[in-house]
Amino acid sequence: MTGGVKALRRLLRRLIYLAMRGCYRLTVHGQGHVPKQGAALVVCNHVSFMDALVLGGASPRPLRFVMDQPIFESRWLKWWFQLVGAIPIESERHSPGALRRTLDEVSKALRDGDVVMVFPEGRLTPDGEIHTFRRGLETILARDNVPVIPAGLAGLWGSWTSHHGGKALKKWPSRFRASVSLHFGPPIAVQEVEGVALRRYLETRVRALKAAADSDIAHR
Repeated sequence: MTGGVKALRRLLRRLIYLAMRGCYRLTVHGQGHVPKQGAALVVCNHVSFMDALVLGGASPRPLRFVMDQPIFESRWLKWWFQLVGAIPIESERHSPGALRRTLDEVSKALRDGDVVMVFPEGRLTPDGEIHTFRRGLETILARDNVPVIPAGLAGLWGSWTSHHGGKALKKWPSRFRASVSLHFGPPIAVQEVEGVALRRYLETRVRALKAAADSDIAHR
């Protein structure tokens, strides 16, 4: 990736952050846990279609998101996803070899020193709760032993971009300037996690960070 592309992505990150601060009463904790340089993997619960923008703006470094291929191929937004370096993923059922291609792209990004963001649940929450993390997370970390930054997000459940009260994006917006809280946790060195399935351990950390974010909103 050229220096010009990196500079553009840093500028876009700042603009996204300002936009999110305009849309929400956003508080961010633990930004310093994202390493200033070098590869890392950020994992977070998935509440709404706005999550990527909130996380992308709040992170002190540009994030490269792993996202569903059908969304990536959106007629009006594909140029944007390409610009910010999103990494599409498609079901093996629809495209044999798709998972390997995605894993290869994730590995390349990490080996280039980028920060990659994944939503390990693999889908938007249907009920506001965190659901079981999928095995793809372990597969990524088996290939590339990088620090993992857990994150917990709260405040977007109930928005029109979540599945609260009906399918996301199929309802009229009913809230503006909602309180949203994002907590980044300390980096986790994969080799230090002993005796516990890695993805379950990470899921536990994300749950704790989401609880802290919920508490943050409740006490405003």
